[in-house]
Amino acid sequence: MLKSLFNCFDDVLAAEGYQARQGQLIDASIVPVPIQRNRREENRQLKNGEVPDDWSGAKRAQKDVDGRWTGKRGKHYFGYKNHIGVDAEHKLIRTFATTPAHVHDSRVFDDLIAPDNEDPGVWADSAYRSEETEQVLEDAGYESHICEKGQRDQPLRDEQQANNRTRSKIRSRVEHVFGFQENSMGGKFIRTIGLARAEVKIGLMNLTYNLMRYLQLTKGREGTPAAA
Repeated sequence: MLKSLFNCFDDVLAAEGYQARQGQLIDASIVPVPIQRNRREENRQLKNGEVPDDWSGAKRAQKDVDGRWTGKRGKHYFGYKNHIGVDAEHKLIRTFATTPAHVHDSRVFDDLIAPDNEDPGVWADSAYRSEETEQVLEDAGYESHICEKGQRDQPLRDEQQANNRTRSKIRSRVEHVFGFQENSMGGKFIRTIGLARAEVKIGLMNLTYNLMRYLQLTKGREGTPAAA
C-alpha cells in the first residue's frame, strides 16, 4: 500500500516534469529506535531467531526483536537502516528499502537501482564497491561512479583519490536528503516495534520528504530560486 502511494506521487512528479534524468545516488542512514534492555542470553536467542520461552504475550508485543545494533564512527546504534536511491538532478527519493541496522549497505544495492532513470550514471560511496557490484552495473548497462577503496597493503593511487573527490562532489547530494530529514523533519528517531512498522514509518518519512522537496522545486518555478 505504501509503495503504491509512493509510486502514485512519482507519477505526479513525472507529469510535472520532474523525471529522473541525470543519474542516481545510492546511500543509507541509520534510523534509531528505543534500546531494548535484554539479558545476554535473551539477546543470543533473538540473534538466532528465537523468542525467549519466559516472555509473555504482553512482553513480546513490547519487544523489538527485529532491530539490531551497528557501529558507525566509533558510536553504536540500535534500530534500522533507511536505504534510498535519489535522482542526482532533483534530489527526490525514487526507491527505498528498510532493513535492520546491521545489514551491510551493499546487500540491498540491486533493489535501489531505478531502471527508469534516463542517465546510466550511478554514484555511491566506497561501502558499495565490489567486483560483483561493478559487474552487475556493467552487465545492466549502467555507468559506475562508485568511490574506490584502498586495501591495507594497497592504498589508493593519487589518480584514484582525485577520481573519488570528483565523484564525491555529486554523491554528497544524497546526504542533503538525510540532513533535511534530521534537521527539518524532527529527526530520524522512531518509536515503533518490529520491522513491519519501521518500514511503514520510514516509508512515510521518505514520502513526506518528497512532498516537501516538491514544494521547494515548484516554488522555484514561481520565481523564487529553489533550494539547491
